[in-house]
Amino acid sequence: MSSDSTEKGTFKTEVIAGVTTFLSMSYIIFVNPEILSAAGMDKNAVAAVTCLASAIACFLVGIICRSPLAMAPGMGLNAFFAYSLVLGQQIAWETALGIVFLSGFIFFILTAVGLREKIVEAIPKSLVYAIGVGIGLFITFIGLVNLGLVVKDEATLISLGRFTPEVLIGLAGLVVMLVLESRGIRGALLIGIIVSTAISVLAGRVDLPDSFMFAQFNIMPVAFKLDILGAVKWSFFGAIFTLMFMDMFDSIGTLVGVLHKIENDVKPRSVSRLLAVDAAATMIGAVIGTSTTTVYLESSAGVEAGGRRGTTAVVVGILFLAGMLFVPIIAMVPAYATAPALIMVGLFMARGIVNVDFSTIEEGFPAFIIIIMIALAYSISGGLALGFISYTLLKVINGKYRQIKPAMWVIAALSVVYFLI
Repeated sequence: MSSDSTEKGTFKTEVIAGVTTFLSMSYIIFVNPEILSAAGMDKNAVAAVTCLASAIACFLVGIICRSPLAMAPGMGLNAFFAYSLVLGQQIAWETALGIVFLSGFIFFILTAVGLREKIVEAIPKSLVYAIGVGIGLFITFIGLVNLGLVVKDEATLISLGRFTPEVLIGLAGLVVMLVLESRGIRGALLIGIIVSTAISVLAGRVDLPDSFMFAQFNIMPVAFKLDILGAVKWSFFGAIFTLMFMDMFDSIGTLVGVLHKIENDVKPRSVSRLLAVDAAATMIGAVIGTSTTTVYLESSAGVEAGGRRGTTAVVVGILFLAGMLFVPIIAMVPAYATAPALIMVGLFMARGIVNVDFSTIEEGFPAFIIIIMIALAYSISGGLALGFISYTLLKVINGKYRQIKPAMWVIAALSVVYFLI
């Protein structure tokens, strides 16, 4: 075989890998606008910005890092933005975007000066996995509420909702996702959303848009609206730290896990470069109007399909740009059609519970508190802070304070400050 044909074959493999990754993560185009619109942001504009921010991030990864990994606004991170910051703490979404920008900036600085490694090493692995599980339950709860399967109840706080036509349509989409995912079919979440939306249209519960495609994108309702100065307050420091922390561990875990499929020895330099791009993409995303951008675990689908070079990420970016053409279709998708995707993402994140060590109280209890309080207190930052404080206290009480690394002392102190302010 000639070198030309080999090169063409490799390029074809990279393109197929890019398409595979895109299909696996494209549900974010529908889900992210639904979540951020709950914070008062324009849904059409957010849909376009989601595509644009994802494309920019993927282009940066492909061109600068020459890696097949893909980035987009992260699940869990967008929920923290909308439900914890804007709705929970009554922060204006413009200020919340400023908080996202600052978290990305600090993440970038920590990566550049090498402090990131010390923070990562200071947190016990059980607590790191517990964070993912807690956020997974948090996202699942949001999905169940959006679906209408869980409703508010004056007597019991929450209860099982009625099986209305909307709930049944959403459940049909969930069944589709479960069946396709169990059979290893790529794009299961996206297909489930499409099926639920199609049923809604046929049932006359959703109106078709005037046009299915357009080439005029108005992102200005959310772009360049971030309020950085408004975010520079002591009272917002906990939120900035939480976003940075969530993005850091989410990205590091995903990067190492996926890169191990490409090379046996993951080079720290390549990871640092990808994290720097991650932080830069977060800042860019905040400027144009979306929540924190992060590396997607679905990138592993493209790697399994043979993606090894930056071409894969560039193809994903091109497909995200093409998605901007279909903003009218994205806008018509109802919340109960995207809700099953949230439930599925929650399932994926909850799998990490097998890595939590519940055999010792010193790690088991803080991990348990993180999981429970994130979900039940409806606060990701509150759950993290309580977990870090309880871990530190238990170590001190048991006379094992020497096992607490310096960075963990700082994290615990910041957690106390978070509650004080």
